[in-house]
Amino acid sequence: MSGVEFSPRQNQTEQHVVHVLWMTSGLGCDGDTVAMTAATSPSLEDLLGRTIPGMPGVVIYNPLLAVEYGEEFMKAWYEAEAGNLDPFILVLEGAVPNEEINGDGHWSGFGVDPVSGQPITTNEWIDRLAPHAAIVMAVGTCATYGGVPAMKNNPTGAMGLRDYLGRTWTSRLGHPIVNLPGCPAQPDNITETLLYLVLQIAGTTQQIDLDEQGRPAWLFQRTAHEVCNRAGFADHGDYADHLGDDGRCLVKFGCKGPVVKCNVPARGWINGIGGCPNVGGICMACTMPGFPDKYLPLMDTGAKGKVVAAASRFAYGPLLKKLRNQTMKRRYEVEPVWRRPGAELTSGYARRW
Repeated sequence: MSGVEFSPRQNQTEQHVVHVLWMTSGLGCDGDTVAMTAATSPSLEDLLGRTIPGMPGVVIYNPLLAVEYGEEFMKAWYEAEAGNLDPFILVLEGAVPNEEINGDGHWSGFGVDPVSGQPITTNEWIDRLAPHAAIVMAVGTCATYGGVPAMKNNPTGAMGLRDYLGRTWTSRLGHPIVNLPGCPAQPDNITETLLYLVLQIAGTTQQIDLDEQGRPAWLFQRTAHEVCNRAGFADHGDYADHLGDDGRCLVKFGCKGPVVKCNVPARGWINGIGGCPNVGGICMACTMPGFPDKYLPLMDTGAKGKVVAAASRFAYGPLLKKLRNQTMKRRYEVEPVWRRPGAELTSGYARRW
């Protein structure tokens, strides 16, 4: 077997190892795998090194990270199909093409069939492995919803994994498909979700909560606007006039934060640092099911956003800011009256002698 691991294999019995078969052969760019290498909480090394108490060993089979290649790397996939890598998590990165409209070729493949000598399509690997997987996970917006490859007028018929397997599909353990969107997915979101799934398979934690889109509920319960450090400026009707502005709200430049479920503004990108609005970029809604079609053009505010921005500049925003400033000046920026010299104690303390 091939794979990426830090713990010695000879010291791990099969029941103490969870295998992660990570397919990067969907219609994608490998960006989610690259992003995962930047995770810090937990890090990829934490998962592979078995450094977290109570967790089993983890072996990740990922073409981008593996040292092995060709037939040597493909051995793990055949062993998983034969039931020799149990339990395993099947991860897909990249959109699923529609191979029913591929003409005389194929849209995406992974490995070569030893009998026919023809590429094995990504779809066929999903069909072979998904029924045997303990849990199936789609990482990145392409795998979860189709993403950029599934834009209108695309020739591949691309779709998300839930579209391909069915929205009610469940694994042999009764677990629905786990969707982790993002373009790419936030690094710590990937490793944290993997950690929970590994612990779940090991029986040390309960099944994770998913929202109606199949996303880990605790990671996608708030909008990007709710957790953005620029959101307070929007309350005051204070919007940036140019990109690169010093921290003011970017909704005038097409930021979709108010309608997008994403925790990047709060979590940052690497070790709490970075993330789209934190470094002056707008939210382009890359974690949402309708991305990108429903949000084009990406740098356009849209009619409703323009009305709200214009109205708040002259009504709610400035008025609220003025009232807050008055309250702060009159009440919160004034020391209590007893904090000054005098012949009497005026703090309200009742003497007991």
